[in-house]
Amino acid sequence: MAERETLSSRLGFILLSAGCAIGLGNVWRFPYITGRYGGAAFVLIYLVFLLILGLPVMVMEFSIGRAGKMNIVGAYKTLEPKKSKWHIAGPFALFGNYMLLFFYIPITGWLLYYFISSIGGTFAGMGTEEVGTFFNSMLASPLLQYGWGVIALVITALIALGGLKNSVEKVSKVMMAMLFVLMIALAIHSATLNGAKEGLLFFLKPDLNNLVEYGIGESLFAAMGQAFFTLSLGIGAMSIMGSYFSDERSLTGESVRIVCLDTSIALLAGLIIFPACSAFSIEAGSGPSLLFITLPNVFAQMTAGSLWAALFFLAMSFASLTTLIAVFENIIAYWMDMRGYTRKKAAFVNVIIFLICILPCILGFNVLSGFTPFGEGTGIMDLEDFIVSNLLLPLGSLVMVLFCTSRYGWGWNNFIETADKGDGLKFPNKLRFYCAYILPLIILFVTVKGIYDIIF
Repeated sequence: MAERETLSSRLGFILLSAGCAIGLGNVWRFPYITGRYGGAAFVLIYLVFLLILGLPVMVMEFSIGRAGKMNIVGAYKTLEPKKSKWHIAGPFALFGNYMLLFFYIPITGWLLYYFISSIGGTFAGMGTEEVGTFFNSMLASPLLQYGWGVIALVITALIALGGLKNSVEKVSKVMMAMLFVLMIALAIHSATLNGAKEGLLFFLKPDLNNLVEYGIGESLFAAMGQAFFTLSLGIGAMSIMGSYFSDERSLTGESVRIVCLDTSIALLAGLIIFPACSAFSIEAGSGPSLLFITLPNVFAQMTAGSLWAALFFLAMSFASLTTLIAVFENIIAYWMDMRGYTRKKAAFVNVIIFLICILPCILGFNVLSGFTPFGEGTGIMDLEDFIVSNLLLPLGSLVMVLFCTSRYGWGWNNFIETADKGDGLKFPNKLRFYCAYILPLIILFVTVKGIYDIIF
């Protein structure tokens, strides 16, 4: 068996992991719920929950990968006590990676299509209704969506084929660097628009009255949910990065850096969106409408709007592609670790799988639009997102926490020993009670509340 690949640098580990965590949730979900639940005051609560919820789970997932030196399916089998059944969680985690890409690939295709359209000045002079018509016409065309989805898939597969060090790691570094440069440039531009001040104050100046207006309980849960889901934890996409990482640095310190990078992109998204919408008196929408209808309408009213729109959708394409690359790498690793496939064969097999399995999501907007799993206005993408975000991510994280803290699992001592290897910040041993008893209850609460809200 060939020697297993590893990442060439600490920076590669941090940026590849951050690329996996940084996705569309940072850009369209974070600004929307921040706007809904009170602006800056909500952001402060979100940051607290990110620290006490997201960070511990991330360290645990990295530790499972580092100790197992395999994908999540193999890691559970390697680390679990004899005759235990923890490995049952592995296939569910792997399925979560597939399900995520079933709808993430089409969305990445949308972003690439909007980027090319922006370069051509398509949105120049358009109003809200015209931009909405453009978006809906895209959704109504299965062929157009599929074509751009295939382009996104081919880009991802070609990067994976190049190998871990020479392609996946190098490309992710470049994309992440360009993402930050583009987001910073866009944020500076938004801040200098006439009328941007009100949007900036809303986002940066805490006002507790806004929290009270929407209900403190609902605000706390929304912050809790966003902090938990933003890092893509629970399906092994992070553990594979841990399996590629050396023992030279502790995992807690690196996790803090990754969380900071993820948060930076979310904050930059807010600094782009709130001032821009404020400057042109446009209400920030939610979900896909924010990216694909509201913001093109904002850019259409700017001086050199086509340029800023192109830069924005290029940045969004990078954010989405880095997630695709990291998750696809996790899937490839499973086929290489557990099935003995070469990287080339694993990539080819999975391209065929995705060419077929992205179709339901795409057809859900047109041919299969009559299927509305959660009522009018919902479709197959909403169902796939629900399965990943409300079931597989939280339940997978719950299993990881129990696996790392229970004496019937891998156990606390093994977790701490693995997490603390190398130089850097150590995981606080005094958090054992919190991680073993309180954290699982919080995750369970977020899961049940999320399912209840969607269904009822």
